Amino acid sequence: MSVHLSGWTDFCCNSTVKVFKSRLRKVTGKRGNTMLNYKRYQKNPVVTYPEREWPGKEIEKAPIWCSVDLRDGNQALIDPMIVEEKVEMFQYLIQLGFKEIEIGFPAASQIEYDFLRQLIERKLIPDDVWVQVLTQCREEQIARTFESIQGCNQAIVHIYNSTSTLQRDVVFHMDREEITGIALKGTRLVKEYAKAFPGKIVLEYSPESFTGTELDFALDICTAVQKEWGATSENPIIINLPSTVEMNTPNVYADQIEWMNRHFENRESIILSVHPHNDRGTGVASAELALLAGADRVEGTLFGNGERTGNVDILNIAYNMFSQGIDPRLHIEHINEIIEIYERCCKIPIHPRHPYAGKLVFTAFSGSHQDAINKGVHAMKERKGEYWQVPYLPIDPADIGREYEPIVRINSQSGKGGVAFIMDTYFGFKLPKAMHKEFAGTIQAISEKQGEVSPEQIMDQFRIEYLDRKEPLHFRKLHVSDLSGETKTQFDTKVEVGYTDHGELKTFEAVGNGPIDAAQRGMQESLGVSIKVLDYEEHALQSGSNSQAAAYIHLLDSETGRVTYGVGVSSNITRASIRALFSAVNRLELGK
Repeated sequence: MSVHLSGWTDFCCNSTVKVFKSRLRKVTGKRGNTMLNYKRYQKNPVVTYPEREWPGKEIEKAPIWCSVDLRDGNQALIDPMIVEEKVEMFQYLIQLGFKEIEIGFPAASQIEYDFLRQLIERKLIPDDVWVQVLTQCREEQIARTFESIQGCNQAIVHIYNSTSTLQRDVVFHMDREEITGIALKGTRLVKEYAKAFPGKIVLEYSPESFTGTELDFALDICTAVQKEWGATSENPIIINLPSTVEMNTPNVYADQIEWMNRHFENRESIILSVHPHNDRGTGVASAELALLAGADRVEGTLFGNGERTGNVDILNIAYNMFSQGIDPRLHIEHINEIIEIYERCCKIPIHPRHPYAGKLVFTAFSGSHQDAINKGVHAMKERKGEYWQVPYLPIDPADIGREYEPIVRINSQSGKGGVAFIMDTYFGFKLPKAMHKEFAGTIQAISEKQGEVSPEQIMDQFRIEYLDRKEPLHFRKLHVSDLSGETKTQFDTKVEVGYTDHGELKTFEAVGNGPIDAAQRGMQESLGVSIKVLDYEEHALQSGSNSQAAAYIHLLDSETGRVTYGVGVSSNITRASIRALFSAVNRLELGK
């Protein structure tokens, strides 16, 4: 695209030229002589693997979970946890149901060494929980690691070395054989120290930067470690294939996992683990597809805390499973408690849009969303369905300890369904459908001026518009008589109504087919107006002997064609109905 600016300055001011150049940049993608230099980057290789089977599979059960909050998560904190916070987090992870917890790198940090010693000496590690310790394949670190776990009944010793093409080239300057030698040396050392260890040791090996490693080499080095350890089905090895840096779309990771899964020797002697990071924002997808591809185990953190963009969010995956009717095998019913402890120990706030945990994830501002949620909730109640089925809400927030109150929040984008939902959920008023638009219009006008409208403000406005509409006509007292069998007229009810009109006490008597009909006729006669009740609804506001009733009158002014609703509340449903009638007459301003 070529655009010439010469000559424009003859008849345009400088500011006009600047505006034109700004618009030009938007069209051409250029800023001066530069542009987004995407050519500096190249595609990472994908796997040629047409025999893949994972796309046709489904997740049917939870994996083995391993929390790495106290190691991978902690090392990514601006202000790492102190020992007391680590102890609290460790005990809470156990409470959540984790049976495998990577607690640190004790050979590299005195704080992590001391923390592990406290867990052991204070006997804080339950018999069914495995602590996992990380170490490089170096003798002094492995020796220090085994020193740190003395007195522990069982532990997972996690060794690793980087295997990626790039790191072999620019970091280690080693070939495949040399890199394999590092892994084998570490395995032999762990094996030697494990013989003298009184407890049970499981070896975990990670070819770090697996996603950047050639598959044939990844298989060779993992198989070499597997054989050196002497893994069997009774004494398996954990082979952990980390997405240390996300380098491609999740399907590529799944292909890599399935390829390894199908090419391992003695697969029954391997617990296949994955450790996804989130550099491309697809850590959860990578983990889920890896499970389809054959992974048995997932390492991750609460809320995805970890280096760079984080580790995979174990809670996200677990809640995803829960939403599909799968037992996640974690005690995650109280999300607010998890958030409170996590934020206090990690000093990182949860984003308001974080899946399941964010304050706004179960909140609808959009009018169409609110309407659908409102209808869905009512449909579920009416049908008494076995399964949760509400539009826009994949799970019932109450099932994970969230409240119903924040589901619908009202702003200028909201609609009539949202306002009706608030009135029902918060205050128990089940507004008739035809009334939704009328009251929502009032709230819409407020929201356009101030932004979000709180439930309390909505209720206050409801009182102003309906419940407290007592001028100029204020209903005071009512006496109802049953005329059945007493007269030969078509009417069976007589009412005596006391009220004030602009403060002046007045009464009227009238007959009709029921109290509402009689009161309507009496008001027409005493006020000289023509009104007609179009619809009437009522319901209890709360259960119990002291419950109050709400009544709704849809009223027509026959002379002008105007219609409106009136609302009345009383412990007596008849009095509530007459109050609703007076409310509607006042709203139509027929008492002036």
